[in-house]
Formats: sequence, C-alpha cells, structure tokens
Amino acid sequence: MTRILVVEDNEELAFGLQSNLEVEGYDVHVAMDGNKGLESVQSLSPDLVILDLMLPGMDGYRVLRSIRAAALQVPVLILTARGEESDKVRGLKLGADDYVTKPFGILEFLARVEALLRRAGTSGARRVDRFGDIAVDRDARMVTRGRAVVPMKPKEYELLIALLDSHERAVSRIDLMRDVWGYCDAVVTRTVDSHIAELRRKLEPNPRLPVHILTVQRFGYRLVRGSTSQ
Repeated sequence: MTRILVVEDNEELAFGLQSNLEVEGYDVHVAMDGNKGLESVQSLSPDLVILDLMLPGMDGYRVLRSIRAAALQVPVLILTARGEESDKVRGLKLGADDYVTKPFGILEFLARVEALLRRAGTSGARRVDRFGDIAVDRDARMVTRGRAVVPMKPKEYELLIALLDSHERAVSRIDLMRDVWGYCDAVVTRTVDSHIAELRRKLEPNPRLPVHILTVQRFGYRLVRGSTSQ
C-alpha cells in the first residue's frame, strides 16, 4: 500500500487530510512538528510527503533541505498558507515537487497527490523504461546505466520522467518548467537547459553528440529511445 506522511501542526486539517487520503486507499501517517516529521521520513520511508512550511520546532524549509541533503528522493508536496511567489520559488528550488496554497479544494489536492505518485511510479504496476543502455525503474526511483546506478538529483529524475512520458514528442522548455518545477517563466527556462546538460553528461554515450536527449531548436527537447541524428 502506498504510504503518505502528512507533516502539519493544524490538528483539524492534518486529520481531515488523513481521512480523505485513507478513503482513497492510502496508508497515511501524521507528524505534528518539523522534527517529528523529519524523523518519520527516515523511519517510515514514505512514498510521498505532504509538508507544511510553518511548523513548530523545525520549519518546513529546513525539513525539506534536510530531506534533500540526505539524498532522499521521496516526492514532497508543500501545503501552506504562504502563497507569495518568493515562497513558492524558494520551496521549489529546495527540491519540492509541487506547491499547494491554503485554502484549497480537496478534489484538486487529491488529483495532485495522484499525479505526483504516478510520476514517481508508486501508484500503479511496476514499470521500467529503457533507452540505449539506460534503465529507469519508476518504483525504485532508480536509474541504471548498464549495471551501474546513476546518481540523480530529484529534479533531474523528474525531468527525465517528463521526457519519457512525452513518448518521443518534442516538449517545450515552458512545458517542462511547468511539469517539473510547477511554474513557467521564460526568464528562467535556462534552468531546464542546465538540467538537460547534466542528464546528457550522465546518460549519453557522448554528451557533446547526444543520440537520445535531443534539442529541438528554438523550442525545447525530446527523448528518443533509439539512436538518431539531430
């Protein structure tokens, strides 16, 4: 059963979320402060963390930073009343996978949870994607090249999944920003380019002459499973 950890100090909201998520069939655990939340991430190994920012003991930003510093790739959905753009950008840059502001609609919230779990490969049957000598195990959130595990930062992995899910179609930089980082801004789409460069360095036989992760000039990128030319 898919395990979700809710880190929220508002007891009524926390147990309301727990009730709604359990109705959907998830195994839900609740932590009421940041320190207990971080401990629970380490002890429970959840498939998804729903994280408030304004927490006693250790705020949500510090919890998120600690999760990513420990190289834990669990998806994190920030759920907070802090709706300023600067707060959202800070959370996403620290490694959050999605950001929902309070108040929110429960149906949209549940849809976002399902989407995150689907992207992480934990909501359905086990699936392994392959291209060249690369294998992407979505259940384990693990990428291998031959027999060697390829270390992946969270956003590198999510970008790779977004490209795989495009089924060899070209995807614009703006759409990749929206799908992977949760927002779109033409000024910062260079973030996509820098992450693509890292994926090529880790996954392509020759990063300077990529055969899988290809540039679509003046538009974006596409991933092809067989070798081709640009």
